[in-house]
Amino acid sequence: MSILLKERVGSSISNLDQGCAMKITFLGATQNVTGSRFMVQTGSSALLIDCGIFQERGSLNRNWEKFPFNPQEIDAVILTHAHGDHCGYLPKLVREGFKGKIYCTPPTADIAKISLLDSAHLQEADAEMKRKRHKKEGRKGAYEDVPLYTVQDALKVFSHFSPVGFQKMIVFPDGIQVALFEAGHILGAAMVELRIKEGDREQTLIFSGDIGRWQRPLLCDPHIFQSADYVIMEATYGDKRHEEEQDCLKKLEEVIRKTHRQGGNVVIPVFAIGRAQELLYDLNQLINQDRIPNLLTFVDSPMAMEITKIFEKYPGYFDEESQGLLRQYDKLFDFPLLQFTPTVNESKAINYIKGTSVIMASSGMCTGGRIKHHLVNNISRPESTILFVGFQAEGTLGRAILEKPDQVRIFGEPHIIRADIERIEGFSAHADQTELLRWITGFEQKPKKIFIVHSEKETARHFAEVLKHHIASEVIIPSYKDEHDL
Repeated sequence: MSILLKERVGSSISNLDQGCAMKITFLGATQNVTGSRFMVQTGSSALLIDCGIFQERGSLNRNWEKFPFNPQEIDAVILTHAHGDHCGYLPKLVREGFKGKIYCTPPTADIAKISLLDSAHLQEADAEMKRKRHKKEGRKGAYEDVPLYTVQDALKVFSHFSPVGFQKMIVFPDGIQVALFEAGHILGAAMVELRIKEGDREQTLIFSGDIGRWQRPLLCDPHIFQSADYVIMEATYGDKRHEEEQDCLKKLEEVIRKTHRQGGNVVIPVFAIGRAQELLYDLNQLINQDRIPNLLTFVDSPMAMEITKIFEKYPGYFDEESQGLLRQYDKLFDFPLLQFTPTVNESKAINYIKGTSVIMASSGMCTGGRIKHHLVNNISRPESTILFVGFQAEGTLGRAILEKPDQVRIFGEPHIIRADIERIEGFSAHADQTELLRWITGFEQKPKKIFIVHSEKETARHFAEVLKHHIASEVIIPSYKDEHDL
């Protein structure tokens, strides 16, 4: 087996190649975790798999760059799921001329609409805040002084959504066939099977999206395929093994009890899509088992509130165990003293509550949103705990806090870290190294090539070395804008 690590950064491409051989161009999630965008071209079609934004500080400028291809010439977008690093670039793509359909599952379409509007609001609010700060400081900012897109841009995406259920074939005029399969990551998340036939040649590509986990609450297990020629595979946790679920619940219990004794708050940065709902499910379980005190618990995220309603709308996407619990208890995401705080005034009022509260707020990597305000109010309090339950990409505020420096900058101001900083990795919605291997070795016919994406460079290298001992496929770690013939 060979491992190919492409260090070269490809040149910009302004137009799609007409009459080209089948090829894939990697436009994001290459040697980093965010910005999922993969262009697949045949002699007559161009499909974009995912259309996400970059969230790592060192790659943010890519969000403002002109899209490398002409959006008007893209036939369709296939969306794996509704996290911002997979769908958050759609408003800019549409604004720049994309006119095709966006295929995804029904829950993903509903969640993406909320996600995009929330992102647009944050883009506008953050740009305004930075303009004011830069004016006060007497300097001119860079691209971040203007929003990447507006609410109106986000609204224009909605008419492009074309929902399709799992394992329903999407057939394009030139014979390309696409089907979506359960990813087990968040509600409605999909893996993409793409079959391309040109003459006597037929190639099958599998895009893993974000690979979920086995035997986790709420969602079904990830689908395992029989065969593929090429696999574009995420490896976010390709160098780690998660804690067992019961160990995670035990640690969550310990953190809440300890912080309660200290009289501080438990502040949890959460992804409003998926992680918030899973935590509500787990907190409900701990309360019902009398393992934690029944504390005031705030979900300080209008988006998380709306996403929870969508979870309740699509119980058919839950696993059998969760559907059984739903029939028994009617509610999976509710318990006494739980409060959603949709308004700004309700969010601010949390700061005046005495005693211990559990405060869940987005964004999950602390890159924006209300979580920053709760960090400002708690990160210098030794009695409080900042608890991370999700991946923190390089260059994000969440990653900076996890590294436990003496201080961090929030809203442009330094804040000394005195709060306890805790992390529970087992709550991740991403497969760990063992689960990634379970998925890729499940193919009965091994792929010719495996492309490792959604993985920081050293993690990708590590996982590629691990794959050497398990599968006889060529493994490639592509760079930004790399092209590969199929």
